[in-house]
Formats: sequence, C-alpha cells, structure tokens
Amino acid sequence: MRCILFGPPGVGKGTQAKLFSAKLGIAHISTGDMLREAVSRGTPLGMKARTVMDAGQLVSDDIMIGIIEDVLRSEACRPGFILDGFPRTVPQAAALTGLLERLHQYLDVVVNMEIDEAEVIGRLSNRVSCSGCGKIFSVREVGFPDNRTCPSCGGGLIQREDDKPETVLRRLRVYAESTAPVKEYYRAKGLLKTVNAAGSVAEVNARIMKLFPSV
Repeated sequence: MRCILFGPPGVGKGTQAKLFSAKLGIAHISTGDMLREAVSRGTPLGMKARTVMDAGQLVSDDIMIGIIEDVLRSEACRPGFILDGFPRTVPQAAALTGLLERLHQYLDVVVNMEIDEAEVIGRLSNRVSCSGCGKIFSVREVGFPDNRTCPSCGGGLIQREDDKPETVLRRLRVYAESTAPVKEYYRAKGLLKTVNAAGSVAEVNARIMKLFPSV
C-alpha cells in the first residue's frame, strides 16, 4: 500500500498516519521528521537543507524530492508507505509523480481528510505543547491555564504562535490557495478519496479504514 494522507492544518493527519501505519505495517513518512533526520545525520541533501534553513529560507522542492527519494529507496519503505505533509503544491505533486515513476512505484490512494474551518480553529486554538518533551495536549485535557505543567514530564506548557486563532486563519488561507488545488490534481488521476475528519480519533480512523475493505 502506497498512499498520501492529505488535509488542512489541525485535521489530525499525523495522528491518523501513525495509526494507519501500525495497522497496515507500512512506513509513516512525515516530511518534517524526515527533513530533521536528514539534517541530523548530515547526509549530503541534509547539509544542503541545513544551509538553506540557517539562512532563514524555505527548503526547495528539489532538495525535498531528493530527501524523499532517499527514504523511498530504503528497505523500510519496501512494504509500502503513507506520506504525511507532502506534497503541498501542484508542482510538488507533479515532481512526486515523476519520482515514483522513476522508482517504478505507484500511489494506491490519496486520502483527503475534510473538516469545518471552525472545527480546525477550535482544535488548534485549544492546543498546548510541552516545552520539555514536545508532547501536544488539548487545553481541556490538562486544565490549562490553571495547570501549566506537562503531565508526562513536568515541563512547562505553552501555546505555539502557529496555534493562535489569528495565525490559524492565515494558515488555512495559505492552504486554500496553494495546497487545496492538489486535491484536484489527484482527483483527475482517480486517486482521491474523501473522509469526514470530525469526531474522535477512533471514529475518524474507522472511516479511513472503511476505504480499504480488503485490508
């Protein structure tokens, strides 16, 4: 199984990708984690990416595709993969298609997770993260702001700038302008399947798994 998990910020892609990966026994490729690993390992592409990031610039599509190629050629991806966080634009989607063709690999499905904008804003604006271990919690789970301590490690809980309502709105506008057209790219290829991403983690996961009755 080779697939992409797609949707706006706050829709729960990372959580569902981990569950999907565990159930199907395939690699979860988070592009953020993959980029950080390439940089920490000091791979040639990782070093290029670090130079760009240290200069305060965005990592180019060419570098990202190169890093993704290294991962897709690895033994871990032989049984399949679920790609989370890429592509974000139509040119990136086209570049990924070209890469997969070169590797003689083909996507089975692109799972499009959809949710109300108001629900996304509510989810992200009620999210806090630990400055120590990095875990993310809902405000309701930890009683924030009355309780500002991480229940896992005791570190301080903070709200990231990216999760403030006004920032979330900007992120959703960027998604609508640059990333949402990727849906049409994959729809035209007959690969897009849409699920309602509202509800509990278990409910959403059940909807996703229904897309794969043979699994």
